Amino acid sequence: MLIFAVIIVVSGALIVGALWGLYGHLPSWMEGNLLAIAGGALMISVVIELVQPAVAGSGIWITAAFTLMGALVFASVDYLIDEKMNSKGGGGLLAAITLDGVPENLALGVSLLSGNVMQVAALAGSILLSNLPEAAGGAKEMRKNGYSHKKVLMLWVGAAVLLSLAAILGKILLKDVDKGVISAIDCFAAGAVIASLATEVFPTAFKRGNHWAGIGATIGLILALALSQLSG
Repeated sequence: MLIFAVIIVVSGALIVGALWGLYGHLPSWMEGNLLAIAGGALMISVVIELVQPAVAGSGIWITAAFTLMGALVFASVDYLIDEKMNSKGGGGLLAAITLDGVPENLALGVSLLSGNVMQVAALAGSILLSNLPEAAGGAKEMRKNGYSHKKVLMLWVGAAVLLSLAAILGKILLKDVDKGVISAIDCFAAGAVIASLATEVFPTAFKRGNHWAGIGATIGLILALALSQLSG
């Protein structure tokens, strides 16, 4: 039951965020700062929950290689979407959530195997903080660029389903997989997340929230750090 509860909360945040972006009316500065808080939370979460365990288990070189690979893959896809496919209207944030979310949710599914409820809560909480405002921002940009409400909502529902399947597969298929493979998945996810923060999340947060976004990012970092401390 725990896995379904986590999936509903984490992936459901994409749908709630998309609805918020389509029908909500928050001030731009507030949206920017919420996105900054999400980015700060995810920034510290990937280090503590994904990168540090990989360094301890697989060494610095394996960690560095797969983290860089995740960043390269995300940056390449993001470039193609923005520069070659001319999809700047929320497509980058959709790509960010989907590309870093698949390995990220695989890692979340694996964390459910540990039985450490607080560790799962720390990672899931950071992903939730990220998914909600990212989906809202992406949906809002898509709406401004002429996408119908139905098409926008279906795109984000599809992303939520895909990420839910990733978490389930992580729980089922990776149960007996070598820890080195798990570390590689975690690092790939971390690299993709870091790249998405640099190219999509923080620039968008600054554009909407201006210099207050730096404070928002720090608040998010502190929140994620607190969740991590609770996990022990």
